[in-house]
Amino acid sequence: MTAATGTIVAAGITPRAAGFRMPAEWEPHAGCWMAWPERPDTWRLGAKPAQAAFARLANAIARYEPVTMLVSASQWGNAVRHLDPAVRVVEMTTNDAWLRDTGTTFLIDEQGCLGGVDWQFNGWGGLSDGLYFPWDADDAVAAKMCDLERARRFRAPLVTEGGAIHVDGQGTILTTEACLINRNRNPDMTRADVETALCDYLGAEHVIWLADGVPDDITGGHVDNLACFVAPGVVLLAWCDDPADPHYAVSREAEARLLAARDAAGRHLRVERIPMPTPMFLTEEEASGLDRTNPRLSSSAGDRLAASYVNFLIVNDAVIAPAFGVPTDCVAEAILTRLFPAHAIVMLPSREILLGGGNIHCVTQQQPWPRGA
Repeated sequence: MTAATGTIVAAGITPRAAGFRMPAEWEPHAGCWMAWPERPDTWRLGAKPAQAAFARLANAIARYEPVTMLVSASQWGNAVRHLDPAVRVVEMTTNDAWLRDTGTTFLIDEQGCLGGVDWQFNGWGGLSDGLYFPWDADDAVAAKMCDLERARRFRAPLVTEGGAIHVDGQGTILTTEACLINRNRNPDMTRADVETALCDYLGAEHVIWLADGVPDDITGGHVDNLACFVAPGVVLLAWCDDPADPHYAVSREAEARLLAARDAAGRHLRVERIPMPTPMFLTEEEASGLDRTNPRLSSSAGDRLAASYVNFLIVNDAVIAPAFGVPTDCVAEAILTRLFPAHAIVMLPSREILLGGGNIHCVTQQQPWPRGA
């Protein structure tokens, strides 16, 4: 244990060696974690519209599973007033609200014990390409979450973010070269080194590499905006049929790689397509509401928004998915209904989250319910 917090820290052993794995997102959850937005160069108008959107999302998830919201001391009272009383509010310092990337990637073992990966975080690219500095508070979030849950913490030797990975819970990892094989994350690691680290820390055996992420994604190409497992052997891919759209080539390259791949169980993958939303752009009014203290972080009017229906969250008995008020929303809802017949499909307006650079999956982090617990 650490002297300061009492967190159980695993030294000299990897999660895979200790019998831990990251479950698939559709496996039972003990709860979901989020962080409260307040950074004014990310979130317009002092983050008030984003706070309303985050509260709407947290309150929707809370109908299906427990939610913990991490909130700074100065925003405690404001957050409590927005949130359903069922949401647990925990005081914690963060640099921003992207908890998928900064929070613990939770693990379980067969004895019902909880573990967590504490990835090294450098603001999506460090001093060369990162979106903000400092990021020290965000890099400390995962350790604090493990402490709160008394989870066995594994500090990873890899700089990455939770949005850069998806798993099937049966030994397969899905990721992109654009993020993981990038000198702004891990300049001294080879592809083989990265694969070994991913498998060791997620309890997996096989990595499927896609090339690029969705164009205009400020993370550099996270897989959770491009493709995800929706069942063993089944991947949902953000698809584009417009040859003039940059995602046209990206989606076809991704599909070709997926169809050529096999998962850890040796299965060929079935690829399901979901359309990219009708193209959306940052308006002048939206851009004018941002504090221009960080030009690398704050977008400008006319910038394409990296919207994707793949950026949804599976919770207990439901799928919480983004809606943008565009014609493709109905098509996306129908596809999700077909793929998740046992789940309620909850489409939530999420443009305010999208304006910050991500969406529902990016701002949430599931905590699995351990088997046998």
